[in-house]
Amino acid sequence: MNKKTIRVGIVGAGFSATFHYESIEQVHSVIADVKGVYALDMKQAAEYAARRGIRCYESLDALLDDVDVIHCCVLVAGHESVTVRALERDKFVICEKPLTGYCGDGSPDFHGDRFPKEDALQFGLASVERMLEAERKSKGKILYAENWVYAPAVQKEREIIEKTGAQILWIHGEEAHSGSHNPTYAYWKWSGGGVMIGKGCHPLTAALYLKRVEGRARDGRPIRPKTVSARTAALTRLPNFRDEGHIRRDYYDIDDFALMHVTFEDDTIATVFASDIILGGIHNWLEVACNNHRSILNINPNNSMQTYNPVDANFRDIYVVEKIGTKQGWTTPLPDENWFTGYPQEIEAFYRTVAYGEPVESDSRLAADAISTIYSAYVSAERKGAEVPVRTF
Repeated sequence: MNKKTIRVGIVGAGFSATFHYESIEQVHSVIADVKGVYALDMKQAAEYAARRGIRCYESLDALLDDVDVIHCCVLVAGHESVTVRALERDKFVICEKPLTGYCGDGSPDFHGDRFPKEDALQFGLASVERMLEAERKSKGKILYAENWVYAPAVQKEREIIEKTGAQILWIHGEEAHSGSHNPTYAYWKWSGGGVMIGKGCHPLTAALYLKRVEGRARDGRPIRPKTVSARTAALTRLPNFRDEGHIRRDYYDIDDFALMHVTFEDDTIATVFASDIILGGIHNWLEVACNNHRSILNINPNNSMQTYNPVDANFRDIYVVEKIGTKQGWTTPLPDENWFTGYPQEIEAFYRTVAYGEPVESDSRLAADAISTIYSAYVSAERKGAEVPVRTF
């Protein structure tokens, strides 16, 4: 097959832009020609560009002039504006999670603990509508960068569901660790919420995806979320929290623990936990209980490799796994952490969509349903766990 050349632009120059670039380098189905980067922080963008030998653009429009697809790796507050601008230029957009979000009313005294969560829900739904409308009018598409969808374990479960005609009765998922490294994550006005959106979006979207797969395989239509009940907590901001220095606790107005109970159209269920209070590295996993099988999808940690190290300092220069507190004793180093978490697979799939029109598994509708479920869950948490209907797209 003659490989097509796809011209690529990156918007944003922080953490996600870094692993997006690493995944682009592993794309093999096309020639990915990275033209350059644009970011509001021009100094950061210039440094990012210099390290990779690419151009630093002075405006988003200038970058859009030169590319076929962009990677939207900015803070959530900028996802809608960047995505819509690119779609208006008929570009494809690989948009980082979450698709969009409510980042406050702009007032200096905005506090995420105190505003009516219905405001976040209505803003989120309206933002989703604007993004979907821009996509409908565009020759481009939104390609939602939810790596859990493309994690090898999730895709293997997709195959099992499709080939056996399985009925999913219950999905249980979790993403947890000891706290984000990003300083802006502490504020709702930058992140669009706390751990429920920042981490909970991953296992939630994987659950929504697998129910879509089930319905699509059996009846030709996805099974969508119907209602959600939720609770949130800010455990590290409790007056009696005893800080031993292992768990991040400088959050300003966000939740650090959340759970969601989702009921689907067929009355089956999913439970999702997310937290910033878990020691010992990343805890990313999904359990799928079906009428004909049960699967436990260990994304991270994963015991493909186990190592015993008697002295922590021995592994000073060896990367083991993200967020691990110590390298002493038994650990589970991942030979290729990005591969297990689906990063290169999702980018490869997206480029096949851009170049050859292949269908995309993680699309704008899946992303929209995740946003609707999450902000409906915040409304539920504000109502002490009352069930809230979920609008689907």
